[in-house]
Amino acid sequence: MKLSDQINELKGVGDELAKKLAVLGVKTIGDLIENYPRRYEDYSNVVPLEKIRPGAVSLEAKIGQIKGRYVRRGMHITEAIASDETGSVRLVWFNQPYRGGAIKPGQSYYISGEYALRRGRFSITNPSVELVSDFPVNTARIIPIYRETKGLKSFQIRKLVREAADIVKDMPEHLPGWLLKEQNLLDYKTAALRMHFPSSAEELAKAQKRLGFEEVFQLSLAALLNKQELTREKGLAIPFNQKLAKDFVAKLPFKLTNAQRKATWRIYQDLEKTQPMNRLLEGDVGSGKTVVAAMAAMMAMEQGFQTAMMSPTEILARQHADTLYKLLDSVGYADQVGLLIGGLKPPQKQQTQRRIKSGDIKLIVGTHALIAEKVDMHRLGLIIIDEQHRFGVDQRKKLQAKAGHMPHVLHMSATPIPRSIALTLYGELDISILDELPPGRKAIATKICSPNSRAQLNAQIDKQLAAGRQMFIVCPLILDTDLSRGLSAEEVYERVANIDFKNRRVGLLHGKMKSADKDKVMQAFLNHEYDILVSTTVIEVGVDIPNATIMLVEGAERFGLAQIHQLRGRVGRSAHQSYAFLMMSDSRSPSQRLRALENTTDGFKLAELDLQLRGPGAIYGTTQHGALDLRVAKLTDTKLIATARNAAREFIDKKESLKKYPHLAEKVASLRAITNLN
Repeated sequence: MKLSDQINELKGVGDELAKKLAVLGVKTIGDLIENYPRRYEDYSNVVPLEKIRPGAVSLEAKIGQIKGRYVRRGMHITEAIASDETGSVRLVWFNQPYRGGAIKPGQSYYISGEYALRRGRFSITNPSVELVSDFPVNTARIIPIYRETKGLKSFQIRKLVREAADIVKDMPEHLPGWLLKEQNLLDYKTAALRMHFPSSAEELAKAQKRLGFEEVFQLSLAALLNKQELTREKGLAIPFNQKLAKDFVAKLPFKLTNAQRKATWRIYQDLEKTQPMNRLLEGDVGSGKTVVAAMAAMMAMEQGFQTAMMSPTEILARQHADTLYKLLDSVGYADQVGLLIGGLKPPQKQQTQRRIKSGDIKLIVGTHALIAEKVDMHRLGLIIIDEQHRFGVDQRKKLQAKAGHMPHVLHMSATPIPRSIALTLYGELDISILDELPPGRKAIATKICSPNSRAQLNAQIDKQLAAGRQMFIVCPLILDTDLSRGLSAEEVYERVANIDFKNRRVGLLHGKMKSADKDKVMQAFLNHEYDILVSTTVIEVGVDIPNATIMLVEGAERFGLAQIHQLRGRVGRSAHQSYAFLMMSDSRSPSQRLRALENTTDGFKLAELDLQLRGPGAIYGTTQHGALDLRVAKLTDTKLIATARNAAREFIDKKESLKKYPHLAEKVASLRAITNLN
C-alpha cells in the first residue's frame, strides 16, 4: 500500500467514512498521515486507584458490575465499577449503550477520562477504555485530538492512523541527509509517527520541530526559486530623471516623509534595471503609499511607458484615479490618466479602451476590468497592484500577460504584516516599509466603552454629527444569531435608525450586497447623503471619507487588533480630530489586546501582538492566504523561520536537485503557485 492510495483502500474505511474524511481534506493515505493533531491531552501517567485526584486520570483496572438503563427522554446510562488492588471507582457513560456488550469481565483495561464530583458522587464520565497493550491508541498516553466533523470523532481518526502506521515506516525521507544532520532533525517517518503517538512531551517537541522546519523550508524554497526565476527574466529599463522627480516633489502641497523618500529611491533604482522589479510597498493606514505609486508611474510615463494600477473595488479605483490626476497635474501628466472599471457606460468604456491601445492613456487605473480580453495595452512597463492580497495569482498573471514581456511590478498593502510573516510568505519580494505618518496628522483618540455608557456616548457623538461630521459603525456579523444578539449590522442598523439616532440619515452596507450596490452606498456616504454608515468589515480597507471622524466598533472583543487598527484608519483622514470608540458587548474588563489599541497607533506593533496572542488569522482574516495554513510551524517561532530560510538558501547554493526528492518537489511546486506574485 502506498501513500498516494485512496483512503478507502485502508482497512475499515467504506464509502460513507471516506466522504466524512474528505470534508477534513483527507482523500489519500498520505493526507491522513499529514492530518496532524490540533492539540493533545496528556493521559500518559497511569496511577493506581488509591492515588487518583480530581482532573484528567489514567488507570489500569478490571471492569465489572456493568448495568445499562434508559432514563427520561430516551437517554441511556451505562454504569460500571473499575477496580485494582488499591481501590474502586464508578464509571458512567451517557448514550453509549454498546459499552455493556463490548467490555469483557475479568480483562485488564486502560481507562482514561475526567475524574470529578457530579451529583454528590465522584466518578469518571464517558471515559475511553481499551484492553491493556504495548500500543494503546485512546488511553494511557498523550492523546492526539484532531479536527472533527459531523459523524467523525477523534477516536475514529486515531484508529485509522494506527492502521496506517506500518505504511509510514516505509516512507522515504523528504529532506537531504546533510540537512537533517546539520539541523539535528528527526527523520520524517519517526517525526510523523511521534506527532500522532508521542510517548513524551520531549518526543512531541522534537517531532514538531522537524515537521515545522520542513513546512517553512518548503515555503522558503518555493519563494526563493520564484525569485531566482525572476532574475533570469528581461524587462524594460526605465531611466531615472532627476529633474522631473525634484520638480514633482517641489510642487507637492506637503512634505514627503523620510520613509516615502527612501521607498521611492529604492523603486527608482529597481526600475533602472532590465531585471524586472518585484517589490512590496507595505505601509500603515494613511502612510502615503499613493504618492510613492504616483512617483513610480510618473517616471514610466516620462519614458513613454504605460502603467496599469489595479484596485479591488470600483470606488477605490475612482478615488485613486482622482488622487493621481491631482498629483500628476503639477508636472503636466494629468491628461494621460484614465479610469477603466465595469461601471462605465459602454461608449465610455470603448473610448477608454481605444485610448489605452493607442498609448494616449499612459496611467490606467482600474479594477478587474483591466484584465478583460478587449483591453490591449500599448507599451506596458509598470504594474501596480493595490491591496495585492485581495487578488488571486491568476488575476495578477493575466494583467502581466498584457505587457508581452515581464513588466516591473509594485505590490501595495495597507495591512501591517509582522516581519516574520512577510519574510516567510513573500520571500521572492523586496520589501519597502512606510513606517511614518505624514506630519501634522492628528492621532485618532481611541477609547474602550462599556454598554452601560452607551447613552452618554451617543450624546457625545450627536454633537459631532450636528457639527457636520459623519460616523462609521462596524459590526462583526451581518445577521444575528442566538449567541450574538444585537451585534449584527442589520439589527444595529434598526436600532440606530429608529432609536439611537432617529433624527440622522443612516445607511447600511455589508458583504452580501452586490458590488454595484456597495459602491452606490459608499458613494452616497462620501457625498454626505448619510450621516451614519452601519457596516461590516467590508470598509476595512478602502475609500477615504475625510468628513468621517467617528468610528464605533460594536463587539470590539470579537475583532483582531490589526483588524480594528485597519478599521479606525477609515477616520482621521482630515484636519478634524477623529475618534475610535470600541464598544464591548458586555461589561467585563477589557483584554490586554484592546488596551493596546488605546495606547498605540503603530500598526506593526499591534500586528506583532496579534500574531503572538491569536496567530496569523487575526492579521489576515481566515481565508486570505493559502500558504498561511501551516499545520505544525508557528509563525511566532522566529528562530525556526530564520533557520529554515537559511537552509533553503543553502539548498539552492549547493545546487541540489529537487528531482532527488519527489515529495519535496511536489510540495514546492504547489507552494510556488500559491506564493508566486508574478
